[in-house]
Amino acid sequence: MAVIGYGVTGRAVAGWLKRRGDDVVVLDDHPDEAMVALGRGAGVEVWPTSAGDEGLRDQLDGVRMVVPSPGVPVGHRVLRLAVAEAIPVRSEIELASSVCEASVNTRLIAVTGTNGKTTVTTLVAAILEASGLRAVAAGNIGLPLIEAVQADHQFVVAEVSSFQLHFTDRFRPAVSCWLNLAPDHLDWHPDMDHYASAKARIWANQGSGDRLVFNADDPLVRAQAEAAPPAVARIGFSTEGPALFSVSGSHLSGPGSEPFMPLAELPRRLPHDVANSLAAAAVAMSAGATPEACRAALASTGPLPHRVALVARAGGVDWYDDSKATTPASVMAAVAGFASVVLIAGGRNKGLDLSILATAVPPVRAVVSIGEAAAEVQRVFAGVVPTTVARSMDEAVEQAAGLARSGDSVLLSPGCASFDWYRSYAARGDDYARIVRDRSEQGVPHADH
Repeated sequence: MAVIGYGVTGRAVAGWLKRRGDDVVVLDDHPDEAMVALGRGAGVEVWPTSAGDEGLRDQLDGVRMVVPSPGVPVGHRVLRLAVAEAIPVRSEIELASSVCEASVNTRLIAVTGTNGKTTVTTLVAAILEASGLRAVAAGNIGLPLIEAVQADHQFVVAEVSSFQLHFTDRFRPAVSCWLNLAPDHLDWHPDMDHYASAKARIWANQGSGDRLVFNADDPLVRAQAEAAPPAVARIGFSTEGPALFSVSGSHLSGPGSEPFMPLAELPRRLPHDVANSLAAAAVAMSAGATPEACRAALASTGPLPHRVALVARAGGVDWYDDSKATTPASVMAAVAGFASVVLIAGGRNKGLDLSILATAVPPVRAVVSIGEAAAEVQRVFAGVVPTTVARSMDEAVEQAAGLARSGDSVLLSPGCASFDWYRSYAARGDDYARIVRDRSEQGVPHADH
């Protein structure tokens, strides 16, 4: 067995394979770092991926399966050679699914989508626990899925990405959920069809007794749900129209239009908060959670960090950190909850068309562009609203303060990755929040003062 990449997931996979008796090799672009991570006595060989094609073929000789870590590019040399040599390529989630299939105690729940995966995964686990069930959130949320499925849980709720789903063959969750679909990761997927096809793998192997939860408001997801295996039960959620889980007046409602929670009890009620709450309730109830547990968990579980998180209020201006928004679609979802926005956007574009951001006017009335994509952001809003370019986050906050008026919300919602200036979206959001708080504590006025 060959594992590509020796990060958190790669280490978990290699360890599981070793424990079940497989010979394991690690192929890594940075073999020296992998050797340090392995330490002594691990019983795992490390091979560099820098060898020529002939050398890599020799390394893959006799390998029965290649397991890429999340984020390894689909065009990576090792993957291309594995496919050429007819060696199966399977992701960690495929291995974890096989563990669940062999277990009588653990059921797998999988959540995917362009936006909202981590939030919904977290909410589902919280609802199941509030119902008295043993549940854990895993996958891209942090805990490797292969580790979670070996522990004593009744339910493992997995956030799964298109990268992982692409390399599956028999992956079969008991409950699946596809939240939405918008352009993303087109630096990994060659086109949107490839991206959508990978996402659709979440329910490709589901059948009788399984549940499929889908966003009835997203026409692309709805069409994929209609094309799913006929034996799987389909459960829709909607904030805009009729569905099994929907908004009914001032309440969230479930099967039979039975209200299970007043909207007023949600910690925050932006449009995507309502959609995520409905999705989580639909998934959790499909797995056996009670309406009462849904209400309790949804009311007590606040927004996750860097997802339209309020940082400060100063001089009539609210400052929000939405650094997790790394696609134009996520920016659009965020600004929809505000009346007047000064937007800070930009970073490293992931091969996406940023022109859709122009439709965010209004509520966007001014823009500060940052990072490698600053010029692209400028072109989108040129002649539409006032725009400026900032060369650092300090400068971005300074310029946003100069543009803001009383009643505005300043929103860091980049629509791009962080890797031009920061190591992660969290580091970007933390830096922004620090600068805003320092400024607020110093009492620096905005443009109205």
